[in-house]
Amino acid sequence: MTDIDADALCRTYLVRVQELMAAIVDEQTGVFDRAAERLADQVAADRLIHVYGPGGHSNLASQEIFFRAGGLMHVAAILDEGTLLSNGALRSMAIERLPGYGAVVIADRDLGPEDLLILVNAYGINAALIDGALEARRRGCFTIGVSSRRHASETAPDHPARHPSKQNLHDVVDIAIDTMVPVGDALMRLPGLGEPIAASSTFANAIALNTLVLRTVAKLLARGVEPPVWRSGNAPGGDTANARFLGRFRHRVRAL
Repeated sequence: MTDIDADALCRTYLVRVQELMAAIVDEQTGVFDRAAERLADQVAADRLIHVYGPGGHSNLASQEIFFRAGGLMHVAAILDEGTLLSNGALRSMAIERLPGYGAVVIADRDLGPEDLLILVNAYGINAALIDGALEARRRGCFTIGVSSRRHASETAPDHPARHPSKQNLHDVVDIAIDTMVPVGDALMRLPGLGEPIAASSTFANAIALNTLVLRTVAKLLARGVEPPVWRSGNAPGGDTANARFLGRFRHRVRAL
């Protein structure tokens, strides 16, 4: 029987997650700056920022900055039922691998040249993701990808999750933010266990998206634009603060 120091293991995991998040923020200042400039343009023009995360846990990324305390009210999450884990994990995986599905989701939103779409998927290869990006580009929509270049590049071209074109998200979007998630996602290996454990992609997606929001708000304030931001409904005065802006978004953001 292997004796494992669980406390040390958890501390090591924490350090590795922190190192990953620091690398995402520190090594891509130029990329984040360019992406934030485009988001600031959208908000300043009172246009929505759409976020689509096709994939079981990638859907969490769509929700991370939508209707979120401290988040921009202009964010509209595309919460398609097809890939939600709540409808069945194996079903979700099958649908995210289904060619053509992502294009239908984006077409249903009727995105066009004045729209901006953030596509999030840690691995950056699945069919629904790539089809969503290609359909958005076909419609003239500006696209920002949030995915791991390493994971996509090191995944075999014949992997069953891949789009038929074998393309990666970072190759088909206007701006690509690298989440640097390692192949397989999990960060920790334990003696006596063949598989790595403790995933990293949710942390990576969250820091990337919130960094983008922070930079966007900073740019808006520098322009003299104060963007509407959600306050937690559980905080004092939250409902009253949010109610001031709901009329602007209630019928524009489908998921509200």
